[in-house]
Amino acid sequence: MVALVSTVAYLGLEARAVEVQCQVAPGMPRFAIVGLPDKAVGESRERVQAALAAMGLSLPPKRITINLSPADLPKEGSHYDLPIALALLAAMGVTDGEQLQDWVAVGELALDGRIVPSPGVLLAAIHASQQDKGLICPVAQGAEARWASGVPVCAAPDLVSLLNHLKGTQRLPEPEPGRVDEPARGPDLRQVKGQETAKRALEIAAAGGHNLLMIGPPGAGKSLLASCLPGILPDLTPPEALEVSMVASVAGELEGGRISRTRPFRSPHHSASMAALTGGGLKVRPGEVSMAHLGVLFLDELPEFQRAVLDSLRQPLETGEVSVARANAHVTFPARVQLVAAMNPCRCGHLGDPALACSRAPRCAADYQSKVSGPLLDRIDLHVEVDPVSAADLALPPPTEGSAEVAARVARARQLQSARAEETGARTNAELNGEALDRFATPDEAGRKLLLQAADAMRLSARGYTRMLRVARTIADLSAVEQVGRIHIAEALSYRRQSPRA
Repeated sequence: MVALVSTVAYLGLEARAVEVQCQVAPGMPRFAIVGLPDKAVGESRERVQAALAAMGLSLPPKRITINLSPADLPKEGSHYDLPIALALLAAMGVTDGEQLQDWVAVGELALDGRIVPSPGVLLAAIHASQQDKGLICPVAQGAEARWASGVPVCAAPDLVSLLNHLKGTQRLPEPEPGRVDEPARGPDLRQVKGQETAKRALEIAAAGGHNLLMIGPPGAGKSLLASCLPGILPDLTPPEALEVSMVASVAGELEGGRISRTRPFRSPHHSASMAALTGGGLKVRPGEVSMAHLGVLFLDELPEFQRAVLDSLRQPLETGEVSVARANAHVTFPARVQLVAAMNPCRCGHLGDPALACSRAPRCAADYQSKVSGPLLDRIDLHVEVDPVSAADLALPPPTEGSAEVAARVARARQLQSARAEETGARTNAELNGEALDRFATPDEAGRKLLLQAADAMRLSARGYTRMLRVARTIADLSAVEQVGRIHIAEALSYRRQSPRA
């Protein structure tokens, strides 16, 4: 007899069906797991055996074979413990194998029989819903699983409770969906004194989802400005919140099943490796660029990152996804991020101040800024100089306009873009392409002439040209103007610096 239990394998944000097959046959005592398991899956033998022993059960002195089908699909993670244990119990006749056909099981086993959390339960619940099955998962992740609509969830604290529930001698309570956290707001723009140009660029970036680079000396307020960005961005819509939560679930960071409407803000250190930033590793996990999906990826001290690490962002910034290639599988994670970067003009940071600049200026600035490649700079829509703030500026009272007023204008501009999204599929102006870009961002005759002249003088690449059109469209949206005009093109060009062709 072969007992069958359904589970899943995670490939990016895709949950693929896996069938756990268990056969207990006469022969020399042996417990084998086959089907391309990794080290964590191979160690399930010890955890399952210890968990059954904690229940007072011992393995029969026979040949036990566990096959994870399809056999050519790599199996990674500890969530195979529970389906392997259930398949083994069904093969031993302890529980009803036919009853298990209606469930998908995921969860790690502790040595005392407890069912402990494992990453990816939300994806497994969505997969179970698509297959018209229920989900068996750890009790700590029942709230997370309930976010998948229409799926029965059996959240069990341990194997004994689960078996009693399946037999009908005990009733496990139906878990409730996790709570939705209140939007978290960062610093208010009222804390930023001066820097009107930089604040205007920040507003444009927020309104259209554009990438932003701030260049200025230490202490000018670049990091403070970046931390203010989440406070002026609109909250995630329910479908967007589910997308972000799926990434967090795979990474094991969806605590207590709580879902947040706040857009992610990730700020990795400049020592981050390529795998940490774009994803990968021995067990493929989403990187910082995917953890910031539909939010902000802030890279402070941009030239201090390794050049190869920065260049690995070029594809995600262009396509909105990152592909991690392996010999036996290709894993794709979403990465529709808004890049905000900050850097000093040179290594000493005081290029424009003769009293503080080093003796190597301006060569120092050229060497320092050349650490960031031209193709990456070409993918950044807005480049803004952040001037140092004087003591006189700091002594002034706070500005009258704060994050709430700016957020209201950003929200109105985003509403205009949402109305276009039904026709174009682009959520923000930064995603406009092709025919949609021609239709909605083509400037009037005066604006077209200015753009053509500037494109020739500034040596704009084709990518830079289209990005200028997108920024101009956002500036027009902030003014609630239907037609992109010369004034919008002129302001968009003021945030573009001349760069080598990509």
